[in-house]
Amino acid sequence: MTDTTETRNATRRRFLTAAGAAGATALAGCTGGEDIEEIEESAEGAGGEGGETETTTEGGEEDADAITITQGNLVATLDPQNHGETPTTNVLRQAYETLVFRDADGRLVGQLATDWERVEDGRADLTLREGVQFHSGSELAASDAAYSINRVVDDDVDIVSARKDQLPGIDEATADDEAGVVTIESGAVNPTIFSDLATTGNVLEKAWVAENDIAQAVNGTGAYELAEYEEDVSITFERFDGYWGEEPDVREVTFNAASEVSSRVSALLAGETDLTVNVPPNEVPRIEEQEGTDITAVPSTRIIFAPMRYDVEPFSSPEFRQALNYAVDLESIIDNVLDGFGDPTSQATLEGYTGYNDDIEPYPHDPERAEELVEESGHAGVEITLETPVGRYLRDVEIAETVAGFIDDLDNVSCSVQQREFGALVQEIVDGKLETRPKFHLIGFGNPTFDAARNILPYLVSDGAWMHWADDRVDELMAQAGEEGDPEERDALLQEANAIIHEQAPWVFLNRQYSVYGVSDRIEWDARRDERILVKEMALA
Repeated sequence: MTDTTETRNATRRRFLTAAGAAGATALAGCTGGEDIEEIEESAEGAGGEGGETETTTEGGEEDADAITITQGNLVATLDPQNHGETPTTNVLRQAYETLVFRDADGRLVGQLATDWERVEDGRADLTLREGVQFHSGSELAASDAAYSINRVVDDDVDIVSARKDQLPGIDEATADDEAGVVTIESGAVNPTIFSDLATTGNVLEKAWVAENDIAQAVNGTGAYELAEYEEDVSITFERFDGYWGEEPDVREVTFNAASEVSSRVSALLAGETDLTVNVPPNEVPRIEEQEGTDITAVPSTRIIFAPMRYDVEPFSSPEFRQALNYAVDLESIIDNVLDGFGDPTSQATLEGYTGYNDDIEPYPHDPERAEELVEESGHAGVEITLETPVGRYLRDVEIAETVAGFIDDLDNVSCSVQQREFGALVQEIVDGKLETRPKFHLIGFGNPTFDAARNILPYLVSDGAWMHWADDRVDELMAQAGEEGDPEERDALLQEANAIIHEQAPWVFLNRQYSVYGVSDRIEWDARRDERILVKEMALA
């Protein structure tokens, strides 16, 4: 065994020991889909001696309170309510805020609202924080918050958002500007309302939206305001002097993107960036061993899976979909592609979430059974293609190639891989048309609400925004869960839905992603399980 392999394995063991059961159970269950127990502390990145890496301006002078963050992708849009991408969210979260939010431990906390409560079934009131300013200089009003919610849930609002499924059950929001209160009306109990608002409820200034192209401009209430944006190249934010909260340590942050892992790691090691995402396990020792760089990592709230469109052959056959799951050796992918930085999945919900079904096991690797099911499906000899993004998820291309390889090893199916630019692939998924969505693709979905509904509703119900499979019983169960106020009854409904989903296999169920970041020792920051990168949480070393 080489020294490099020994170091890599030692690093993996140390990380997995630190993460411990967090990889499977640290995401505590919800109560009624809203309040969760305190989550364990984030896994500590392995220590290392480090020198300081200087960041310089174009003029060549040291700019000690400015940092750079490199993601796999930049932004799809500057409209915070018209996308479903974590890279875009992480950029725009510097400027936009929600009424309620989740802290690093997963607990609901106030952000633009100081109080929130259920007044009665179907009605919730949120009281706004006083003295909050938009970057435009205007004061935040309840009517702005109500407009921002209505823009998502009401198709008649001027500039319609594509994220209606992310605030399910809400009928409308109304405002009392004098009292600073937003009232949200739902058709029934709406058990996940505050969790959903913490994830999707970005607040915009109503008058500003009417006068600006919000896909190309930014105006929020956050700690940072837009300084410069070069589409597909970089976006820079500066501290907002009128911010209502504590002044952040970092004065300026620039986000850029590199889809190739090697480019992101090289930029970190060269001192050209201060934080980079999705570091592959084999690069962890190199980053830890170099003076001035380190690793911070944590099991995330994201699942990686391969959806199949049920309206087209051969994926219209449940036997064929099951066959692909039996064909894939998921444990081998976790051990050999991800070096243990992953957990197997068996359903649309992670362990510890409301609705997780403990009775469901991952599909075993059984190629003989897979070939039998292909024959039963009537699609023996078929050729299929797995489309995959490049550089968006931890070892996404390698996972896709391995999945395709296992399927291609079957005697009666041929499978190849097509690499896709992430933004173009996502646009086909979210464009609202089932017939133009990829037939078979690899994708990831992060769910910081700790509730099964957020995973199931977009993809696996007949009116889901990104639907590729639906079942009448699952539709019925999800409708009931959306109106069920009893936590145990609701959990049972979601568990039944997950059992059907597993059996019908609309996805090739893959792995839970671990978030692994390379970090310069210029900053102090612990990775969050919800994959949020908030610069205001960083401290300068």
